Amino acid sequence: MNQDEKLSIIKDILLTDEREFVSSIEKKIKILEHTVNEKKQLSAKVNPIIDEKLQQFIKEIPNSLGPTITKTLQEEIKNSQDAVVEALFPILGKMIKRYVQHEMKLLSEKINNQVNSTFSFKRFFRKAKYKASGIDESDLIIQEQTNTKIEQVIIIEKASGMVLAEYSKTKMADEDMVAGMLTAIKSFVEDAFIKESQDLHYIEYDLYHIHLQNFSSFYIAVVISGAYNVISKDKLEDKIFKFANKHKVVNLLKNKRLLTQKLEDFFKNGSI
Repeated sequence: MNQDEKLSIIKDILLTDEREFVSSIEKKIKILEHTVNEKKQLSAKVNPIIDEKLQQFIKEIPNSLGPTITKTLQEEIKNSQDAVVEALFPILGKMIKRYVQHEMKLLSEKINNQVNSTFSFKRFFRKAKYKASGIDESDLIIQEQTNTKIEQVIIIEKASGMVLAEYSKTKMADEDMVAGMLTAIKSFVEDAFIKESQDLHYIEYDLYHIHLQNFSSFYIAVVISGAYNVISKDKLEDKIFKFANKHKVVNLLKNKRLLTQKLEDFFKNGSI
């Protein structure tokens, strides 16, 4: 036996365990490659781990993320109060309107009951009129007392008193002068009565009534001629809230031309 043969035998004896170990690793690598490359097999291995982690995460959310989320929302609402108010104004307005409408319906029924208990020639002819028109008699009585007409509508920025948009069929008054006057009166009255979060809603000027609908960053002034009572006020507020919500007025404040067009289209019939 020569020297090379002897070295080969010694090498085989010494490296047998290492070869077996390398062979074992190669088999495991092949199995791992097969598992990674085969989606179903990988999913079978990974999905249970992910599901377990997700369930654990869901259980820990109230304790781990709850306080952080609550604090973040509180800070965001605090920093964006104007935006929150603008978003809630139309919704709250509608809720209040529904309540007022319900109360007006009750009032109408009470008037109707009272009318039915009395008799007069005027009531006789009125009764014939409401039967022909299909309008409830109590509503007709109220309607006869009101003849309201929208003369002018102005949208005014609260902070500066600037006119953002204006519409009127006949030019009643200079809108900038009216806006300045209304803003000055509002500021004076609201400052004079030391009450927080109180707004001026109505001004009477000679034969005209000026209804002020306040929003967060602006207010809408509506000049009205004729009778102005609870019913006409209720209808006008409905109309204003509908306009503000339908056209997303807060998003149009910087586009005076488009806002004026929307204002004209909505109020052009002049009725409440």
